[in-house]
Amino acid sequence: MKITFYGHNTLLIEVNHINVLIDPFISGNPLSKDKVDINTIKTDYILLTHAHQDHILDAEAIAKKNDATIVSNYEIAMYYQNLGIEVHPMNHGGNCSFNFGKVKYVNAIHTSSFPDGTYGGQPGGFVIEGEHKTIYIAGDTALTMDMKLIPMNTKLDLAILPIGDNFTMGIDDAIIASDFIACDKVLGVHYDTFGYIEIDHDEAKRKFFEKDKDLMLLGIGESIEL
Repeated sequence: MKITFYGHNTLLIEVNHINVLIDPFISGNPLSKDKVDINTIKTDYILLTHAHQDHILDAEAIAKKNDATIVSNYEIAMYYQNLGIEVHPMNHGGNCSFNFGKVKYVNAIHTSSFPDGTYGGQPGGFVIEGEHKTIYIAGDTALTMDMKLIPMNTKLDLAILPIGDNFTMGIDDAIIASDFIACDKVLGVHYDTFGYIEIDHDEAKRKFFEKDKDLMLLGIGESIEL
């Protein structure tokens, strides 16, 4: 499983020879718009955690160019189905097996609406199993006790957690979240994109290190392999 970071909460996951794109926000991201061309992205699926612009901005264009399937909650899926895009609706607690692996849609605490005001359902995260690895993509969320349910069903190899604070968890809550989900290997996302969520990278890594945890902060376009 290969994971490439495109800024904010945007990730491209290559698993079982299938590409899965998460929360595409590139063309409007000041940190990535000059480094990543959305027209060059190849993907088979697009997973959306919620409907805010900084998670769905490029979803329509990339989905149509790639004939990709959008996977999200029912309300988001129906929104894109009405635009002529292939969709797969899910909802909280549900599992589904795809040709790249198994996906579970899990709880998140946040808000969710499209830029035009359309209701975007309730936000969520994803637990993805593939190539004998399991990752948790938290999406935009506060720290929540529901996270403790995840390790009751699966052992995580990586947690992808928001760390920018203000709109989501910050560093300290993300450390607690890693305890709740029983995963000490964390890829940080949702930071530095806007002034509200700028972080001190060295301090963030130090805090995780002091708790015997590994926080990875990738540059845009950088990848890790599990």
